[in-house]
Amino acid sequence: MNRFRSVTYINRMLKIFKPELFQGSLQTNNYFEGWYFKHVSKNLNNVYSFIPGISLSDNDPHSFIQVINGITGKTCYITYPVNEFKWEKDKLFLKIGNSVFTDEFIELNIENEKINVSGRLEYRNIVKYPKTLSSPGIMGWYSYIPFMECKHGIVSVNHKISGTLTIDNELIDLNEGKGYIEKDWGTSFPEAWVWIQSNNFNNPDTAFTFSVAKIPWMGRHFPGFISFLYFDKRFFLFSSYNNTALNEINYDGKTISFTLKNKETTLKVTAVKNKSGELMAPVSGKMTRRIKESIDSTVILTLFNKSGNIIYSDSAQRAGLEIIDKIFDYL
Repeated sequence: MNRFRSVTYINRMLKIFKPELFQGSLQTNNYFEGWYFKHVSKNLNNVYSFIPGISLSDNDPHSFIQVINGITGKTCYITYPVNEFKWEKDKLFLKIGNSVFTDEFIELNIENEKINVSGRLEYRNIVKYPKTLSSPGIMGWYSYIPFMECKHGIVSVNHKISGTLTIDNELIDLNEGKGYIEKDWGTSFPEAWVWIQSNNFNNPDTAFTFSVAKIPWMGRHFPGFISFLYFDKRFFLFSSYNNTALNEINYDGKTISFTLKNKETTLKVTAVKNKSGELMAPVSGKMTRRIKESIDSTVILTLFNKSGNIIYSDSAQRAGLEIIDKIFDYL
């Protein structure tokens, strides 16, 4: 028994360094896990995100694939039995129904009254988020805390796409487009948050992600945030756990702006919300909450060194943006 427990503990520790893997168990109750695959065509005329996942609860356990069209805002939530959720233990490989999701390709075969999707997309030139012993992922040392309400992982910061999809009889050409992959798992999404993401900057190698949320913590809560800017093959990290300050926050219902400042650099961020679609989100493992997400927004960044000189400035289109307004009560 002790040997079994030791092996189980070691396996859990190893999975912390591979957040892309399925972190849960089908025997867990009030649990969710979802992967987010975003695709933007080279000409920016097509933006599609696919979200495969699992929702485990007493009254409605199921697996699912969500689809969002970033241009029209149309969304679909397609459910499958739990036994149609398949995965591999040592790499990112999911199969839900007849669709396959990996960090090297996806193959979609969705056919029902809501939407028809078929095709294969391959990924190349994948940029991975850096990992260290003290910071095995985007959550830093919080990755080791077992009782977090929701955990977050970055699978691919930036990659190129090859392939096409057929969606409702329309051919979608995604060759030479850009892709991004992240994921979440736990019991529930936070009560309130802001999420911003884009890798469609004028500089094609740039990628940016930011998230701030109300984090429950030992009977209390705090506003925790995680963020990175990647360009010139370098990561600039801005998070609660590396002594970054989140300041100068403004939001007028459409545009949000703020600064992220640490000892070395200051990043000024402005994001403008455009068309949104409605997605389902987890509450105690149940996919019953409705949230608004835009993947057609704009982001403007300016990075300064500690002397106040501009290191980098750029803007992006087709950015992901979620704003749950209540977050501003906690900032």
